[in-house]
Amino acid sequence: MSAPADPGALRAAILSEARAWIGTPYLHRASLKGHGADCLGLVRGIWRAVVGPEPETLPSYAPDWAEAGRCETLADTARRHLVTIPLAEAQPGDVVLFRFREHLPAKHAALLCEGGRMIHAYDGASVCETALTPWWRRRLAYAFAFPGVG
Repeated sequence: MSAPADPGALRAAILSEARAWIGTPYLHRASLKGHGADCLGLVRGIWRAVVGPEPETLPSYAPDWAEAGRCETLADTARRHLVTIPLAEAQPGDVVLFRFREHLPAKHAALLCEGGRMIHAYDGASVCETALTPWWRRRLAYAFAFPGVG
C-alpha cells in the first residue's frame, strides 16, 4: 500500500494497520503480522504497509541492548526516518518511545491511539491495545510522526 496524500487519511491507515497486528505473539526481533513481533517489529511492519520498504537493515540487538549499550539507539534511528515532534503534540498514529528508568535509554515503542490508548508489543504477551496509564505516561521519552503526517 502506498501512503495516502492526506495526513488524516495517513493517520487512519497507520491505526488500521496497527490494529491488524493485534494478537500477533511477542517474538524478539520479529516483524511478521500474525506470527511474531516485538515493539520495534510492530513499527517496522506498519512502515512497510503504509510507507514502503524499510529504509535500513535492522542490526542485531539483544533484549538488554539499551541497558548494555547506554546509547539512544532506538531514538537515533527514529530520528533518521520519522519526524520528531514534541511529546505534548503527539496524536493518534504517532510513534512514542518509553524510557523504563530515568538514567537508561528509551527502549520501548508504541503507536498512540484515540482515547488515551496505545498499541504495542511486549515480552510475555502479544500486540495489544491498552490504556496509556499514568505508569506509561511517566516513562514517555520521545514522539515521532510518520513521514507525510508531521
